[in-house]
Formats: sequence, structure tokens, C-alpha cells
Amino acid sequence: MSRMLRESLEAEGFNTSIAPDGAKGIETLKRESFDLVLTDLNLPGADGIEVLKASKEQAPLRPVIVMTAFGSIETAVDAMKQGAFDFITKPFNVDHLIMLMNRALENKRMVTENILLKDELDAVQGMPEIIGKTNAIREVAGVIRKVAPSKTTVLLMGQSGTGKELFARALHNLSDRASNPFVPINCAAIPRDLLESELFGHEKGAFTGADSRKLGKFELASGGTIFLDEIGELDKGLQAKLLRVLQEEEIDRVGGIRSVKVDVRVIAASNRDLSEAIEAGEFREDLFYRINVFPVTIPPLRERAEDIPLLADFFLKKHTARLNTGHKSISAEAMEVLIQRDWKGNVRELENSIERALILSDADDLGSSLFNGPCGAANADTAEGEAQSLEDASKRASRIAEERMIRNALKSTSGNKTKAAALLNVSYKTLLTKIKDYEIN
Repeated sequence: MSRMLRESLEAEGFNTSIAPDGAKGIETLKRESFDLVLTDLNLPGADGIEVLKASKEQAPLRPVIVMTAFGSIETAVDAMKQGAFDFITKPFNVDHLIMLMNRALENKRMVTENILLKDELDAVQGMPEIIGKTNAIREVAGVIRKVAPSKTTVLLMGQSGTGKELFARALHNLSDRASNPFVPINCAAIPRDLLESELFGHEKGAFTGADSRKLGKFELASGGTIFLDEIGELDKGLQAKLLRVLQEEEIDRVGGIRSVKVDVRVIAASNRDLSEAIEAGEFREDLFYRINVFPVTIPPLRERAEDIPLLADFFLKKHTARLNTGHKSISAEAMEVLIQRDWKGNVRELENSIERALILSDADDLGSSLFNGPCGAANADTAEGEAQSLEDASKRASRIAEERMIRNALKSTSGNKTKAAALLNVSYKTLLTKIKDYEIN
């Protein structure tokens, strides 16, 4: 029966592994990573319920389908209570089994996506748009396309704001893992005490407040890609644990007693010179060689000035739609200012400047005054007097931007405050307070 199932499933494109009894099945689960388990109930060595429990212990989201004889349906129902996805009675139609397996895998995919969406609403669909016509950016895009189909670990290097996550998403979406999760995590944004649990998960009771088991990002990304941004900010202890994951392809949950196999492609990124970090004793040399298998350097915006008009136009369309400002354009003088700027914050700074100019401008054309000065809008709206300090300037610009966003939201919802509050992602009470504060009629 095992041989018949293997031939039938492999004809449908599944990769299969057979274990002759329950005990060997449990051992196989420890050594390898699987998407689904198909087990008989009555097995020598260890029965199907023990296989089910072992699978759920290692990979809680992995579906288990139980095969059973007609007379053991009551036991099969008990297996469902313990976490089996479904059961099928013998003799069965193989086509029905394959349909059940595909449904189980699709359910696993949906559950994983729902868990991830609680952490991050990912609006990117398909291939991210890498905008540019300069040779520098074309070369990077070409290299990305070549390395994307493999499982090779990639290290993206470049200044802050150059779009490393965009390139990481491109690597994922151009690979055969595109239908599986892409999980980004900023290593610098999460406190060290929380980061280990965030990456590797934890067991119930592992520490104060751990009321239930939590799956880490590596488990949630299994079958897909994990993007470790600002990897140079990991402390030495976590660097050692990450090295083990890359070497052994398994993780240890905080407070766990068993290792969990994971199948994850790792893409790392850093705006630090990791060679200097190694010399300073802040980064492990052995980890560097593990993640530096295929280094890709993303050029800063100042080295691709020809791309600035294309990027500016893209961000203009993106934010006019989001802010509902109506048609806007960038004047020739303003575009020349954008091209001449140094853009130390790179593409991210350019996008922020475009968004800010849209908020501050009432005209159809964005003038050059909106982009002059260190903050990109030094000459805008100065009728009420010059700011006395950077703090004053920041507060005043923030109030101007906030008031105009509220006015635009109210205009787009025909004065409906409930809809406007939802559009601005604030509570109804907060919106009423702001309307009163800014004396908006």
C-alpha cells in the first residue's frame, strides 16, 4: 500500500518519504522537514496517535491525515480532537485522498498567512516594482534575477533607505518559494529580550508572561523566505543561534526541549560594514561567511540621479491616490531641485519629501520651495513668522500637515466624520478633538 501511494502521489508532483512503522516515522520527522503527514492508525512500534502527537509537537501547523479501517472510526474521531486535519477510511479512492491532501496544505497556507497578517499587513502583490534605468540599478536587478531561483543565502548591502527590503521581496517573488510566506524582521527594532522569541518562538511557561506556545518567524516562514534586516545589530548570543539555524536547518524554541526542522531561505541586509564590525569584535566571522555567500550592493540614490524623475513620478502617483489630493504634478524647477539634492536618506527620503510636499501644497503644481532646505520644505507656508528652533519648526510643520490631512479626509468623505476617522486611522473622539483644535468648519 505504501508503494502504491508513493507512486500515485509522486505522479501528482509530491515528494514522499516512507517509514515502515510509527517509531521510525517519528525519527524521520525529527531528521527532515515535511509539509504534511499521512499515517495509519494501527502501526507497530508506535501507533498513529503517537505519530500525530510527535508531529504536532515539532510543527503545530503541519497537517496530519489519519488512515483507518471502518471499524476504528471512533479512534479516528479521537485523533481529530487531538489535532488531526482529517481522517479517511480504507479502502479509499486515491483521487479523494489527493483532494484531501491539497485541501490540508491550502488550509495550512491560509492559517500561516493569517498569523503573519496579525503582525504586518503586506500590501505588496507579485513582483515589486524596481524603478530605474541607470546601469547601476539594471546590473543589480540582473543579478537578483540570476540568484533568485536558488536557495542561496544573499546579503544585501547598502546605505539606509536604498530599498533593501524591496530587493529582498524581488528575490522571494522570483523564486520557486513565491507562493509561500515572505517574513521580514528588523533586527534593530526589537529589544534583544524579545528578539529571540520573535525569531525562534517559545514554549508555554518559558518565561513570565508566556501563557501559550508562540511560533517564531522562522517556523512561520518555513517553505518560504525570511528577511533579516539590520543583521549587524544582532548581539553575539543570537548570532551563535542564527549560525546554528543556517548550518543545521533547525531551530530551538525558547524553553523547548526538542529542535524543530525548518526549510527557510535567508536573506540578510546591513547598512553597516560587517568587516569593520568583525574587527571590532561585534560580529562573528563564521556567521559573516555563512550569510555572505552571495553579496549584492545596492547603489545610493546620488549615484543614480537619472532615476530621480522616474522615482519622483512613481511616489507622486502613489501618494496622490492615498491622500486623495486630486491630480498633482512637479514643476520643472522643483524637479531640478530634486535631481541636484544629495539625498543622504536615499529613496526613502525622496518618498518622504514627495509625500510631505503633497500635504503642504494647495496648488496643482508642486513648486521648488517645497523641496528647498534641509527638510525639503523650508520655504513653505512661512506667513506666520519664522520658527525659532528646529523643535518649533517640527511642531509647526506637523500641525500644518495634520490639519490638511484632516481637511482632505473630510472633503473626500463629504463631511462624514466616522468615515474620515477610519480613513485617518484614528478614533472618532480623537478626530472630533482635532477638528475643534484646528477650528475646522
